[in-house]
Amino acid sequence: MKLDRRAALKLLGSELVFARLCEPVARAAKLAGIQSPVSTRPMLDYHLTDVTRQAGVDFLHVCGGDTGKKYILETTGSGAAFFDYDNDGWLDIFLVNGSRLGGFPAGQVPTNRLFRNNRDGTFTDVTARAGLGRAGWGQGVCIGDYDNDGYEDLFVTYWGEDVLYHNNGDGTFTDVTHRAGVAGAPFRWSTGSAFVDYDRDGHLDLFVTHYVKFDLRTALDPGSNPYCVYRGLAVNCGPKGLIVEKNSLYHNNGDGTFADVTAKAGIDRAIGGFGLGVLTGDFDNDGWPDIYVSCDTTPSLLFLNNHDGTFREEGALRGVAYGETGQEQAGMGVAAADIDGKGCLDILKMNFSDEFPNLYINSGKAIFNDLGQSAGVHRYGNLVGWGCGFFDPDNDGHPDIFYVNGHVYPELNRIQANVTYRQPRVLYRNLGNGKFDDVSAELGSVVTFPSTGRGCVFGDFNNDGAVDILINNQNSPPSLLRCETTNHNRWINLKLVGVKSNRSAIGARVVCEAGGLRQIDEVRSGGSYISQNDLRIHFGLGEAHVVDLLQVSWPSGTVDIWRKLPTNRFLKLREGGEMKLLI
Repeated sequence: MKLDRRAALKLLGSELVFARLCEPVARAAKLAGIQSPVSTRPMLDYHLTDVTRQAGVDFLHVCGGDTGKKYILETTGSGAAFFDYDNDGWLDIFLVNGSRLGGFPAGQVPTNRLFRNNRDGTFTDVTARAGLGRAGWGQGVCIGDYDNDGYEDLFVTYWGEDVLYHNNGDGTFTDVTHRAGVAGAPFRWSTGSAFVDYDRDGHLDLFVTHYVKFDLRTALDPGSNPYCVYRGLAVNCGPKGLIVEKNSLYHNNGDGTFADVTAKAGIDRAIGGFGLGVLTGDFDNDGWPDIYVSCDTTPSLLFLNNHDGTFREEGALRGVAYGETGQEQAGMGVAAADIDGKGCLDILKMNFSDEFPNLYINSGKAIFNDLGQSAGVHRYGNLVGWGCGFFDPDNDGHPDIFYVNGHVYPELNRIQANVTYRQPRVLYRNLGNGKFDDVSAELGSVVTFPSTGRGCVFGDFNNDGAVDILINNQNSPPSLLRCETTNHNRWINLKLVGVKSNRSAIGARVVCEAGGLRQIDEVRSGGSYISQNDLRIHFGLGEAHVVDLLQVSWPSGTVDIWRKLPTNRFLKLREGGEMKLLI
């Protein structure tokens, strides 16, 4: 094709503009150490596309200042949720919003938002009709059907009183917080949360983490002490130097109310910490749910279930309290998967800059070793990691790792340093041999473009068999990343419904065997960074056209088994052996 002089000049000009636009992206990627694709690597057979605008997810997150942050309250951002609030088989979106110290003009106060899935790749804002337009310093979110009426309920944490919304089943929600008894203290700072049936009585209980004791009236200004200085800059104070918090556990009474059993269950006997992420799972394979808490600059906590309504904290003993060399770390987001096919859950934990993510490999019975370096996930040490997860974008049956980043000090923009405020995302491909390969650059700007990610969740919002990603970016619009595969790998997606067990089937473990590959996963509330993934379980199956075995171990103790199932299906599995197509 020949170009005339005018067309050639126009093309050259557009390339120069594009090059200038890419300069900050290239700088952030360079500082992070993200390299251009290596030509000898196998080509990825999927891609991610940011479809936020075309999907109609019109939302702006607010959390303090974007050029400076006076207090730590402005740094933590908020979570997100993929969940099917209207039971139509399609994932809807809930985004938590924050606030700002200076307040807002009348009519411009930011609120949480609910977007209903239109089943055509777009969403409609139904916040007002649903009754979910609450303002405040919103933090995290988790879901679960606490009253077993067949509709997923919503719990939102705050700096201030937390909120429990009952799903009325008609597209609306009712605030039942005070009746249920889960508001917490008026000025307590709650962060991560998860519904969990810790006593397996068929009713979902509630676990809540708390960050620091914080009061605006007594909060110190930036630069006030050594904990308020970073690389010579006066920055917001904490969490070091502030007062640690403890966690809360509420027992479901089965009548719409909860009782605070923090002391009775032994949760308050653990040392205090700066709690952020919550991860539930049966880490010691004894059939009872355990609870892991990711803590910021204090040892992380692992509460093992004693089967009698109490827990014992053994994070240090089990190898998940500290970093690889025994150092305290600034933990944020957390996720679990069986990455090596041994039949036990491993743990991924995000940390602060000048640290690396932890990849705690479970050698069985909840004995862990941090093998992040040998596994290849220590590629970046200058990123601040938040939301994270294991997901299988190419459906090869091996869970990959994706996480989002963003610093807590926007003041870094004033200096030239090897860290930046806005930071790229990271994606590691699971090679199936205990090793991971960094493929961030291969996916282009949808991953490498610097952002301020916080909450990050995974779910197949368009029901095409590929797991998508939703990110709540601090002081920015969200990112809805649609995953599209270019291979012919198979998959199966499962919605579990409890009968004797809690209706959400939270805590159920699924074993899937297909094509010689054995995978496990659990239905889980909460996780990532103060967020909620799709409750459905997705397994990539590679080239297998038949699922040889599907086994569900329900919290009630019931075990159901199905054999020789077709693939590329959305199935609803009901406790007791019933199976039917979901959509």
